[in-house]
Amino acid sequence: MDGTDVDRADVDVDDLLKIILVLAIAWLLLEIFGAVLDLTFALLDALPMLIVVAIVVLIALRLTDRI
Repeated sequence: MDGTDVDRADVDVDDLLKIILVLAIAWLLLEIFGAVLDLTFALLDALPMLIVVAIVVLIALRLTDRI
């Protein structure tokens, strides 16, 4: 073998730190995305109850001649 071959273990520490940084950022973005999805589904789960409350309030306002 000639001297132009590069050893696979010859990786710079800065390159490894960049890879770890990218993986950590990806992990944080996935966690944030998961939290946003959980919040969205929680709001969608509560939507029928909010619609019922709005209907009851509108009927009560109509019966008391406030509308």
